[in-house]
Amino acid sequence: MRFLVRDRLLGFGDDYWIEDDRGNKVFLVDGKAMRLRDTFELKDTQGHVVIDIHQKMLALRDTMVIERGGAPLATIRRKRLSLLRNHYRVALADGSTELDVSGKILDREFAIEYDGELLAVVSRRWLHVRETYGVDVVRDDADPALLIAVAVCVIHLAEKERKDD
Repeated sequence: MRFLVRDRLLGFGDDYWIEDDRGNKVFLVDGKAMRLRDTFELKDTQGHVVIDIHQKMLALRDTMVIERGGAPLATIRRKRLSLLRNHYRVALADGSTELDVSGKILDREFAIEYDGELLAVVSRRWLHVRETYGVDVVRDDADPALLIAVAVCVIHLAEKERKDD
């Protein structure tokens, strides 16, 4: 399953659609402007909130939290003690599962893995449309909404860190 994200619109407070590879609208990103923390909702085509994403306010490192149905689903932060700046850890709410995100985050060329197994690839290579990147979910049993949310959060955290430097 491949999804297309229009990168130039990827700002909190902006609303935009994520499409599948056939151009069908799949998710609406509803940005919440004028908030103390970065917040947005990922909605399905009927307007139901599938994923809620927000910045964790009281954290030593920049952290994003993903929730589904009001319950925590995952927490994302840059991996500590990593020689690579583009290496993030996603701790799922079950407490024992971690996803690893690494690659060229700011270039939109990275992978999301679980225990060394590829779940999704984020890339601009397949696309001819400027300012667009693809999220290619490679496992049929993976949660596309979660993986798209992880990609968006990691990119946001990397860009925020670059601005702070």
